[in-house]
Amino acid sequence: MDLRQVDVVLPCLDEAAALPGVLAALPTGYRAIVVDNGSVDGSPEVAAAHGATVVHESRKGYGAAVHTGLEHATADVVCFLDADGSLDPGELPALVAALAGGRTKLAVGKRVPVGRGAWPWHARAGNAVLAALLRRRGLPVSDIAPARAVRRTDLLDLGVRDRAFGYPLELLIRAAEAKWSVVELDVAYRPRAAGTKSKVSGSVRGTLRAVRDMAGVLR
Repeated sequence: MDLRQVDVVLPCLDEAAALPGVLAALPTGYRAIVVDNGSVDGSPEVAAAHGATVVHESRKGYGAAVHTGLEHATADVVCFLDADGSLDPGELPALVAALAGGRTKLAVGKRVPVGRGAWPWHARAGNAVLAALLRRRGLPVSDIAPARAVRRTDLLDLGVRDRAFGYPLELLIRAAEAKWSVVELDVAYRPRAAGTKSKVSGSVRGTLRAVRDMAGVLR
């Protein structure tokens, strides 16, 4: 497994204000694949201007964007990160390092809020409920993490099917069923970049929609 070259999939919907900072913070050898999911703010052009590979996904949904990025990745290891500036790309190498040796199949980031307003109460509550359900299934995690590192072929073989907000939860459920070794590491979680708006945690309605999608994969 080559850890010197890593593809980073960044699902994107109107993140033009955040992309320059996010892309500039990628460590050496980490190649950005920005999957545009219908932006109207010029995000694809901004991403391309800052050196990212840009892929377009017309099907709406987080899972659709993530899976398309995975299909376009070529590195042995692929990371996934939100493109809104709330997570530091500089923390990805720690997740990747956890995969070294082959024992760990999946490394995920446990969000630790930095600053007021980084993680609204309703989003944190919804996350806590879903994480508790996962622990009942035998997977010791405390966050439905938006930052993760995994081997590309392993994730493709896992066969995650959800193409909406349920994707992260289904991934963890399938990982538990496959008896993957999963490592959870702390990552700083900051307020998203100014000029961007959350599609999930920015409102109670958005959070409820995401929880609904995620709960659907538990049935």
